[in-house]
Amino acid sequence: MSPHAPQARPHRPEGAVSTALAALGTTLSWSQGIAKFDAVARRLERVNFRGRTVSLRGGVGVAAGAVAASAQLGRALGAGAGMRPAAAAVAATGAAGAAGLIDDLDAGAHDGDTPAKGLKGHLSALARGRVTTGAVKIAVIGSGALVAGVLLARHRAAAAPIGRPAATALDAVVSAVTIASWADVHNLLDLRPGRALKAAALLTAPLLADRRRAAAASRALAAGGLGAAAAALPGDLMEETMLGDTGANALGALAGTALAAHPARPVRVAAAAAGTGLVLASERVSFTRVIARTPALAALDAVGRGEA
Repeated sequence: MSPHAPQARPHRPEGAVSTALAALGTTLSWSQGIAKFDAVARRLERVNFRGRTVSLRGGVGVAAGAVAASAQLGRALGAGAGMRPAAAAVAATGAAGAAGLIDDLDAGAHDGDTPAKGLKGHLSALARGRVTTGAVKIAVIGSGALVAGVLLARHRAAAAPIGRPAATALDAVVSAVTIASWADVHNLLDLRPGRALKAAALLTAPLLADRRRAAAASRALAAGGLGAAAAALPGDLMEETMLGDTGANALGALAGTALAAHPARPVRVAAAAAGTGLVLASERVSFTRVIARTPALAALDAVGRGEA
């Protein structure tokens, strides 16, 4: 071969496929691996709404899978296209998973005799000088989401012909709100087996339909969310494992980052508005009651649990 002949570019698997496989494999390996360590496995045992003993190892696996999918994004899309979105996703999912794990392991031990509930409850407790694990979660997840939002906004600004600092700052805020709110929404939904996992799938699956190059990061992250959800769903539905705050927050952050990485501004704004609206609605409305009273939602919620 001539030394001047162009060399073949190294083959990279399609981003969506590689992130899905990374999430699926990592979720399964972590969840199953933890079960082999008795002391750790016992620490992660909890009693679910039906009084059955389940394990939070499923949630730890999902969190690890979400971070793995995020890291894989950089390798799949290459240094130019994928590094900032990948760093954003790692920051968001890592912070959300870590904050959730702190809350899961604490199990309310530092929340006092009257545990705070909801966004308003934790902020009210903080205003009175009491730092709850929920307040820690708000700070950590919010910080991770803000870092991710800035990275995604800078990524889009770099591709724009003329940079506008105000527009970039607003873009960062919208992206951060999208990520943080959907991380919280998935945690709020994780009250019945499979519910948060189904929500993540329904939220992210439509993103796979956008085949534009500009949507590659969004598409790949959505596929990562689907991979993690697919790996965790059987154990969750059979009530052997559960997501807990660790898995629900991390999976929600991954779904939120997939939405925040979408190239269409209307999609990002709608996602931020919807996520924020659901978080605020949860302060007054029980999602479980709404689902139970809505036949279509109740039927979907029961699929796989032998209750349909």
